[in-house]
Amino acid sequence: MSAEAVTPEVTAHEGHRTSLGVSNTKLAIWTFIGSECLFFGALISTHLIYVNTRADGPGAEIFDIPFTSVSTFVLLMSSLAMVLALAAIQAGDMRRFRLWILSTGLLGAVFLAGQIYEYTVFFAEGATLPTSPYWSSFFLLTGFHGVHVAFGILMLVAAWASSMSGRLTSAQSETVENLGLYWHFVDIVWILLFTLVYLIPAG
Repeated sequence: MSAEAVTPEVTAHEGHRTSLGVSNTKLAIWTFIGSECLFFGALISTHLIYVNTRADGPGAEIFDIPFTSVSTFVLLMSSLAMVLALAAIQAGDMRRFRLWILSTGLLGAVFLAGQIYEYTVFFAEGATLPTSPYWSSFFLLTGFHGVHVAFGILMLVAAWASSMSGRLTSAQSETVENLGLYWHFVDIVWILLFTLVYLIPAG
């Protein structure tokens, strides 16, 4: 009797997991992150190829490294807030979860606003998409990252709204964990971009 009784339950449980021991959704997010690594790798390689093809336009001398450093710090702090949000929902503290998930989104929005402001400064200095291959690859690369940040902010707000309506509870903490994986990936990519695109050419 016990064998027949447990078989449906085990089958239903294993239907949501892969042979690797992780859930289908977590495997999907890791697969997505892997594909995005290829995209960013191609864009970074392209930018490095064109790093000295600035035509008659400005170069890295117009970068405001202190300003971008502050923006980078803000984005890194958003990763800390994301960790605290995940810890809160895993502990069943939905009030703290909502606080930290909104803080993550707010810090991401501050970073994005800083990037938009930086673009306006570059435009004023004559650095636009058609200025040179260097600036074309720069705006494509950093803009692609900015789109990822904006998409992440939308997902963070959606998670907060779902928790407010009761659709997201501590039982669905893996959803927040997957969102955290995406957000940390976006932050790690920016650290790489900040180093390769801003610091090394400016140095």
